[in-house]
Amino acid sequence: MKITFYGHNTLLIKVNDIHVLIDPFITDNPLSKDKVNINDIKTDYILLTHAHFDHVQDAEAIAKSNGAVIVSNYEIAMHYQNLGIKVHPMNHGGSWDFKFGKVKYVNAIHTSSFADGTYGGQPGGFLIEGEHKTIYIAGDTALTMDMKLIPLTTKLDLAILPIGDNFTMGIDDAIIASDFVECDKVLGVHYDTFGYIEIDQNEAKRKFFEKDKDLMLLEIGDSIEL
Repeated sequence: MKITFYGHNTLLIKVNDIHVLIDPFITDNPLSKDKVNINDIKTDYILLTHAHFDHVQDAEAIAKSNGAVIVSNYEIAMHYQNLGIKVHPMNHGGSWDFKFGKVKYVNAIHTSSFADGTYGGQPGGFLIEGEHKTIYIAGDTALTMDMKLIPLTTKLDLAILPIGDNFTMGIDDAIIASDFVECDKVLGVHYDTFGYIEIDQNEAKRKFFEKDKDLMLLEIGDSIEL
C-alpha cells in the first residue's frame, strides 16, 4: 500500500494496483496548486469524508476525467450522481468490499455542507483494508470516544489524523486519538494550509516523540509505503 500526500487532506492511495483518491482539494490550495496538476492524477475511486469545499473542490473534475467512482455518505453520493458521476453511497457503520479492499464508513464529529449551503449529510471517516494492511482516515473530526470502538475489531497499521486545530483536533487531542485507536504510527493532515491551522511542525513531532509515537509530516508529493 502506497500513500502519497497532495496537501491538506488529499491523499492518493495505491492498493493492489488500484488508485484511491481522498478528499481532492488542489486547485485553490495555496500550498499544492503550483505543485500538483489535477489533470495528471489518475484514480479509480474518490473517497470523500464530507462536503466542505476544502475536501471536495476537485472531485467532480477528477471523477469525470477518470471515470472514477465517488464513495461517500448518501447525500454526497446523490449530489454527484445527479452530475452524471458513478457513485457508491455509504453510511455510518456500513462496510463494503471494493476491488481494492474493504472500506468501512465510521463516525466523525464535524459539520458537512457544500459551498452553496446544500446539506452534505453527516461527516465520516474511513477504515481501509487492503494488501494485508489497515489504515484509518479520520477526516475532519474532534476527538471522540467512538474512536475507541475501532481497535475492538481492527488492528491499524496507520492512523491518518487531522492536527491543525481550530476546525479539527489539534496536536494534543490527536495524541489521545492515537491512544484511542491503539496506533502509534500517525500521518498528520489538515495543517498549515491557511492561517487558522498553521502549526509548529517541530513541536508537533516532539510531542508525539515524547509519547513514544511516530508523527509523519510529508512534503507535498512525497509518499510512504506500508
